[in-house]
Formats: sequence, C-alpha cells, structure tokens
Amino acid sequence: MKYLFFINICLLTLIGTALVSCAQNQTISASQGNKPTDTMTFDITKSEQAWKEQLSPEQYYVLREKGTERPYTGKLLMNKEAGKYVCAACGNVLFDHNAKFDSHCGWPSFDREIKEGRITTVLDKSHGMLRTEIMCARCGGHLGHVFDDGPTETGLRYCVNSLSLEFEPVATDTAQPATDTITLGGGCFWCIEAVFQQLDGVISVASGYSGGKIKNPTYKEVCSGLTGHAEVVQITFDPAKTSIDEILKAFFTVHDPTTLNRQGADSGTQYRSAIFYHNAQQKQIAEEIIQALTEQKVYDNPIVTEIVPYGAFYKAEYYHQNYYNDNPGNPYCAMVVRPKVEKFEKVFKNRLKNKAH
Repeated sequence: MKYLFFINICLLTLIGTALVSCAQNQTISASQGNKPTDTMTFDITKSEQAWKEQLSPEQYYVLREKGTERPYTGKLLMNKEAGKYVCAACGNVLFDHNAKFDSHCGWPSFDREIKEGRITTVLDKSHGMLRTEIMCARCGGHLGHVFDDGPTETGLRYCVNSLSLEFEPVATDTAQPATDTITLGGGCFWCIEAVFQQLDGVISVASGYSGGKIKNPTYKEVCSGLTGHAEVVQITFDPAKTSIDEILKAFFTVHDPTTLNRQGADSGTQYRSAIFYHNAQQKQIAEEIIQALTEQKVYDNPIVTEIVPYGAFYKAEYYHQNYYNDNPGNPYCAMVVRPKVEKFEKVFKNRLKNKAH
C-alpha cells in the first residue's frame, strides 16, 4: 500500500499544476453520443506482450497502462499543419486538424472526433476524481479524457496525449510535387529499407508486412509463416526525382529474385520476392523489367518474383524502423545488410541523396 501511495504521489507531482486543467470532476452527457460505459469490445485485440513489441515504451505506458505524458512536452501540442490525427496503436482516424484548438492545458485539445464511433468512453474514478476517459474504439488504446468546458459549439474538450496519436499531413499546396508509393518485398526488410533510404527522390521508407490474411500482425506471427504476410518496405517517392523504373532496377540489384521464399539464409514465405503494385502503370513496368531481365539472361535461374495488387500495409514494430542505421554493430547488419548497401552504392553512386545533382 505504501508503494502504491508513493507512485500516485510521484505521478501527481510530475504532472504538476497543469493537471488541474484536465482533471475536473466533469463527465460528458449521454446527449453527446458518447455515454460512458463499462462494457467494451474492440476490433483489434492483442496480448500485452504483443503490444509491448509493437509500441515504444513511452507509447505503451500511455496507450496500454493509461499513463499521462508530462504537460507541454508532447510533439503534437503546437502542431498547426493540416491533416488527420490517428491512433498510434492501430491507425484509427480520430481527429481532423479543424477540430484542434489551443486550450492552454498542456496537451493537444480537440472539440470533436472526426466521426461518431471512432472514440469510446468510460468513467475514470482514479486519483480521487471523476472523469471521462476516452479510448480508441478500434483497439481500446487510452487517449486521455474529455470535458464539457470546450469553447466551441460542441462544448467539448478532448484532452489527448501526443503519444497516443500519430499525425498524417495532407497536401494543401497544389504546387507541391505529387508523390507516389510502391510496396516491395525482397527478404529481410532491414536490407531493403537501408538501400532505399539512400536513393535520391525517395521521401520515406517504412518497414512492415503485406500480402497476408490477418490484420495488424506482429513480427512473431509473421515469422511463423502462417499469416501469409511478407516482410516489405513501403516506399513513398517524388516522381520528379526518381521513377518506378529506377526503383525497381535498384530492387532487382540488391536481392535475388530467383530463390523461392528465400534470401540467403533467411527462409520462409515471409522472405519471398514480391512487388505489390499500387496502379496499372507500376504493374506494367514491373512486368517489362522482369521480361527484359529474363531475355538478357541476367540470372542463371528463372525469376520467381510475385507481381500482385497492393492490398494493405501494416507498419512493423517501432524497433524495426531505421534498423540498419540505428544498429550498425549488429552482426546481421554487418554480414548481410552492409554488403547489399555497398553494392547499391557502387551501382547507383550518382543517384545517392548526398551525391545526386
């Protein structure tokens, strides 16, 4: 009991006086369409171990343990960009930028959810207070609390932890160059990610899973070979600086497209060679490149790369992102990833981000 009392005192001290703003003894009324309930079911359920593997420790503390980030420290507090705010655990779209306002309470605040049913509520009686907790209706992740002291016509103030959210910007300037996306599987995603991070014109590379039959798989589930998912990278690029043709040529340069469900010592369907095309042009170019490689007998064995329509992409756990750059001393990185990166740097030496003209 002394330990629990000490933890509660430390938590309240850490949050400080700003907590008062988000700890009023208020609950929203049922007329708002968010009547607090104690009975909840969610579309996405995972073991706590699976959540720990997917989320960063800070995200897990807030989303799964109902923690609170320190006021005025959240990365989205002062964000003014146009876009959507989504659940950091499952991607459920929760708020639009038009609903965001500055409440001076230390946490991002919104006056409405983007669509009814995206958020569920429950009475929170912790810390000797009566509040209304808000949770992602899709995965049950803790977001924060909602109060009826909002300044707009809704009368609501959704007080949300930045750690519970991810921000997805939308283009507001039509003069900006358009972007395109393609999803590729070429064995371990650490290798392919490290290569394309260097190609000039590539805006972002995310490691994840695609091509399978279950939603939001974990790394362990994919490694079992039972999900049907492949380890992939989702590449967003600027067509004015690079092209699908160049991206696919780099792809075939840094992996072996002739080994079925295998790349080197990595064996299993999750390591298959695959192109998940997002449009008809990508499919056509992929087929033409494979045909040319076959006719020129670039490889001794037939190419077995799948060319399949893109369905869904599930971002891998946070520790898989930017893995090669963050773990240069890892033996796998030294023995497997680095040779692929060096080969790419040699073949595409004039197309590297730090050398391209």
